[in-house]
Amino acid sequence: MTVTLRLRDKDYEVRAGMTIRDALLQIGIEPDSVLPTRQGELITEDEILQEGEHIRLVSVISGGSLPSDPLGLGMRR
Repeated sequence: MTVTLRLRDKDYEVRAGMTIRDALLQIGIEPDSVLPTRQGELITEDEILQEGEHIRLVSVISGGSLPSDPLGLGMRR
């Protein structure tokens, strides 16, 4: 009874019946660093994983700052 979690080009096998959050912690991935999707739809971290599922994990990108002219209109804040 396994579920496949895929992050970039790496697959992780976890047991079915646990939440996505618990599965991520088990394989050493911080839950806040990825967005889990099932068949292209975003799912919550409390979803229970079902046998045979393939869950794609999309990395969350953050950081940086807004430029002083974010729309390129020649305006200043």
